[in-house]
Amino acid sequence: MSEPKAPAADQTLRILSLLARARGPVQAGMIAAQLELPRSTVYQLLATLQDHGFVMHLPEEKRYGLGIAAVELSSAYERQEPLARLGRPLLAALVDRVRESGHLAVPTGSDVLYVIEERAPGAPHLVTDVDVRLPMHMTASGRAILAALPRAQVRALYPNAQAFAHRSSSPDGIDRYSKLRTVLDDTVTRGFALERGSVTEGFSSVAAPVLDHRGWPVAAIAITFPDAAFGEDGYAGIAAEVRQSTELLSTRIHGRARG
Repeated sequence: MSEPKAPAADQTLRILSLLARARGPVQAGMIAAQLELPRSTVYQLLATLQDHGFVMHLPEEKRYGLGIAAVELSSAYERQEPLARLGRPLLAALVDRVRESGHLAVPTGSDVLYVIEERAPGAPHLVTDVDVRLPMHMTASGRAILAALPRAQVRALYPNAQAFAHRSSSPDGIDRYSKLRTVLDDTVTRGFALERGSVTEGFSSVAAPVLDHRGWPVAAIAITFPDAAFGEDGYAGIAAEVRQSTELLSTRIHGRARG
C-alpha cells in the first residue's frame, strides 16, 4: 500500500470513517489504537474537527462522535440522489394504499428537511412541503429519527433548553431534554413515532425511520391525516404500512430492515 500524499488528510478521513461506522461516541484512546495513530495526533485532529463541527465531544463520557456538520453532509448526499429517486415511487404507493398524504424527510442538524411530499387526492396543502425545515423534536419524522439514534447523540443535539424551538400552541410542549426523552422512549416502546397537532392543529402524523447499512437513521417516512380520520386504535395499522415502506427503502439503499 502506497503512502498517502497528504498524511493529515488521510488520518482525518480515517477518523471520520471510524466514527461513522461506530454505533455511538468513541474514546480517543480507542480511536488511536484502532487506527494505529499516536494519541497526540488523534487529539489534535479531533480538536480541529470539533472546531469545524464535524466532531462532537462528550466531556462527561470522555468520548467523541460525529458532529452536526458531518450529519449534514450525509443528509445532503441522501437528498440529492438515492433517497429522492428510490423513495418517491415507494411513497406514492404508500399514499395510494392508505389514501392519506405522506412525506419523506432527512435530518439536517436538529431539524428535518422535507424532500418529498405526496399529497392524497383531495387532501389539503400541508406545512410539510418540499424544502421546508422544521425542528426535529416537533415532528413525527424527526422523532422517528431521534428515537433510532444513540442516546448520547441525541443529548449532544439538545444540550440545553435553548436548543428547543418552542411553540406555545404545541400541545406536547417539549421544551427540555427530559420531556423529549420521555417522548422518544414512548416511541421505541410503541414501535412508531407519533405527533398530534404539534405541526398543524387538527392533524396527526405517524412515522418510522429509514436505516442505512449501519442501522443509522438517514431519513423518515410519515403519513399525515386529519384527527377525525382515525381513532387511536387506527394508528398502529397506518404505522404498519409506513414501516413496510421504510424497510423496503432501507433495503434499496443498501441498508437493512429494522429488527
